[in-house]
Amino acid sequence: MHIDPNKMVTVKIDGIPVTVPSGTTIMEAAKKIGIKIPSLCHHPDLTVRAFCRICVVEDTWSRRLKTACNNIVDECGDIFTNTEGVRRARRTILELLLANHPQDCLHCERNRKCELQTLAEEFGIRKNAFDPVYRPVPKDLSNPAMVRDMSKCIRCGRCVDACQAVQEVNAIGYSGRSTGFKITTAFEKPLSESPCVYCGQCIAACPVGALYEKDDTQKVWDALSNKDLHVVVQTAPAVRVAIGEEFGMEKGAIATGKMVAALRRLGFDKVFDTNFSADLTIVEEGNELLSRLKSGKNLPMITSCSPGWINYVEKKYPDLLDLVSSCKSPQQMFGAVAKTYYADKMEIPREKMFVVSIMPCVAKKYEAQRPEMNSSGYQDVDVVLTTRELAKMIRLAGIQFGALPEEEFDSPLGLASGAGAIFGTSGGVMEAAVRTVYEIVTGKEPQSLDFNELRGHEGIKEASLDLDGTTVKVAVANGLSNAKILMDKVRAGEADYQFIEIMCCPGGCVGGGGQPFRTTAAIRSNRMTGLYKVDKDSKIRQSHKNPEILALYDEFLGEPNGHLAHELLHTHYTDRSH
Repeated sequence: MHIDPNKMVTVKIDGIPVTVPSGTTIMEAAKKIGIKIPSLCHHPDLTVRAFCRICVVEDTWSRRLKTACNNIVDECGDIFTNTEGVRRARRTILELLLANHPQDCLHCERNRKCELQTLAEEFGIRKNAFDPVYRPVPKDLSNPAMVRDMSKCIRCGRCVDACQAVQEVNAIGYSGRSTGFKITTAFEKPLSESPCVYCGQCIAACPVGALYEKDDTQKVWDALSNKDLHVVVQTAPAVRVAIGEEFGMEKGAIATGKMVAALRRLGFDKVFDTNFSADLTIVEEGNELLSRLKSGKNLPMITSCSPGWINYVEKKYPDLLDLVSSCKSPQQMFGAVAKTYYADKMEIPREKMFVVSIMPCVAKKYEAQRPEMNSSGYQDVDVVLTTRELAKMIRLAGIQFGALPEEEFDSPLGLASGAGAIFGTSGGVMEAAVRTVYEIVTGKEPQSLDFNELRGHEGIKEASLDLDGTTVKVAVANGLSNAKILMDKVRAGEADYQFIEIMCCPGGCVGGGGQPFRTTAAIRSNRMTGLYKVDKDSKIRQSHKNPEILALYDEFLGEPNGHLAHELLHTHYTDRSH
């Protein structure tokens, strides 16, 4: 039927009139008047598929059950969401799902955060009406970042949509028909042999425990208990605007001080800030860009701080690897500096240093274990935990997060600029780099440190920068599907840019695969706002003006892009397309 979005439609839902634009789904209309219709396959940021059928309602027009997530109010009479028939149908669907699901909630990574478990609780299901029919499937443990436990898959399709439509990685898809229908990789290979980049967006989309990050919390507990080790921790910018959500704070609330206090109470010897090494990355990357602009070679330069993006370019665009910045990510730069400069400064044997990272990202686990990330003579970063894993440790330790005081990071690797903070948002790396590059070239501060044209949720953002008479064109890709668009243009010689930022996850690190579950576009926006506030409130807002960065070069590294800086802070990438 033809839908006119300017036309308004009035329907009654459970006897309550509601007026909505033509084309509005029943689920959206019901939400407007405070009626929640349950669902498992529906996610506000993903394609509507109507696979789970739990959102069924009745209407007087068709006089049958219909799904609320994909049927629109235009085709309905009065709608009923809470009749005996609706409740019975939903319960039966849930019981059928549970019969094909291992009900081992106590051993599940998603216990108390599982959408299926939540619905079963809401429907009061204590004993299933159907005999169990599920078949155990061996877990895929083939990689250092993620676990696939397809015994728990409910075939809702959300992970496939995240992988195929949102990221366009196509590591997983559908296979089989009827009772043989399942979600798997091509030829049912392990993830380590698939195009998977370990971004974790499938984990974020999954409503149950079929996909999750590898739990490395015990490694950290063991290190904290080892008196021979000096255990330090770094926290990524996007963690501070998400960790509070795990403890009931508002979405996007800035919880930096409480997070630092919690980490100290967990027993870390020092609590440092990845924002510090984000500033270091900007100084190195900015000078690398200027060198390339001067030589005219290997342009456009493409950022390298997102490990999911690095995995993607190695697998999909190995012919463009020369364009990728040789800079390590802030996580890896921090590890290299902690195990050299900091260890020597504190007179701690380098082999006694143990570096833990708290990241919003699943791919960071893989990045830390890459063989080239050991320029200090030791693995730069020993263990990576996601935001969710940190929350798990805080709860296990009995720390009341909301009651904690505000505490400051330690020095000398804890002072950071506002530019380092916005690394966690799409466009933030570019904006931070522009603030520094502009001043290095022109000798003047930009008229404004806020480059609003680089901010926001758009898939691709473009801007032009006047560097003392030389125009530099830049672009930002938000998520891998948009990275593909830019990379295809670069490969075809159609991209008139000198600098490109690519962040693997939608929204940047604020939307990382290791962030609290049920992240949506609205929540990513709140986290972005939080990071821009951190930046706005910072006394220092340009990376090259961070005094601890200046001291690092003066006391240890020498000059940006110098010999020692290249040895410790830069790396290389490999063709992994085969």
